[in-house]
Amino acid sequence: MSAPSAIYRTSIAHVRRTPLRNAFTYRSYSWYVDVDKLPAVPRILRPLAGFAVADHLGDPSGTLRGNVERFLSTRGIELDGGRITMLASARVFGHVFNPVSLFWCHDAAGELRCVVAEVHNTYGERHCYVLETDDAGRASVPKAFYVSPFNDVEGQYLMKLPEPGERLAVSIVLEREGHKPFIATMDGERHEATVPNILAAALAVPLAPLRVTVQIRWQGLKLWARRLPVSKRPHHPSQEAVQ
Repeated sequence: MSAPSAIYRTSIAHVRRTPLRNAFTYRSYSWYVDVDKLPAVPRILRPLAGFAVADHLGDPSGTLRGNVERFLSTRGIELDGGRITMLASARVFGHVFNPVSLFWCHDAAGELRCVVAEVHNTYGERHCYVLETDDAGRASVPKAFYVSPFNDVEGQYLMKLPEPGERLAVSIVLEREGHKPFIATMDGERHEATVPNILAAALAVPLAPLRVTVQIRWQGLKLWARRLPVSKRPHHPSQEAVQ
């Protein structure tokens, strides 16, 4: 049985260690939902919490479940109708940007089969990583997607993606030749998606998705001003079942 939709009020930290050091933290919030039971938000609050299939992988005219299952089938993974939960930002006044959306994918017996980490960049591209995590939610995968102009696609991601409970604690670490040049973490506390909690989150971080985009670009400008070398963006081949 799925839990009710929830909001995690989050603190997100980025730490760049080399070739120069840069660190920043910002507040935001994310929704945690069952893809088959998206929250029925009262009409007056819909501008603060819109959910669209087109914001994620696959056919925009399809369903979240169908698109995730279709993508996983290209990797030989069948869920047989098992539960899929998603952690992501919703649309706020028509705007959305998810640096990463996470899908926890279970089989019909309720066992976690894998986690799909859907990464977006500011160039309108997306890439999905499939991670078969251990009991602590850890897995590693080669980096295959250009996210920042200050980081090429070399290296390995070490991800820790335990299923959210009362607390949310996920991390993504980029590892290269024994060192870790970049670390991102997201930590938060669970709140039931009631009307007061939706309003409280929206008031605490107004226009949250737009603020994330502005924050990313502002940090990029600061790194450029510090003369951090820029890596050319390579062609990103489309993944099967991902649009």
